[in-house]
Amino acid sequence: MKKAYVAIAVMLILAPLFAWAADLVNYSEPLENAAEEAGAEENQSYSGIFPDYTVPGLNPYISALITGFMGVAIILAVFYGVKMAKND
Repeated sequence: MKKAYVAIAVMLILAPLFAWAADLVNYSEPLENAAEEAGAEENQSYSGIFPDYTVPGLNPYISALITGFMGVAIILAVFYGVKMAKND
């Protein structure tokens, strides 16, 4: 289990590097590409809590780090909640 936490920590620390590399090669989400090719329009009425994995107003690389931590915290909280409920 400790190896998994180390792997998660390494990925979180490298998140800004991944964001920079994605910008460097002009990477975009495949689902967004497919929607664009199909002519689907993006709904602008609600952009989500972290639109495009960023925190509005912050540097995009720092935003990638923050949203990564938030995502991991949410997943771990759900995991532990389910684990605790299962043990009862």
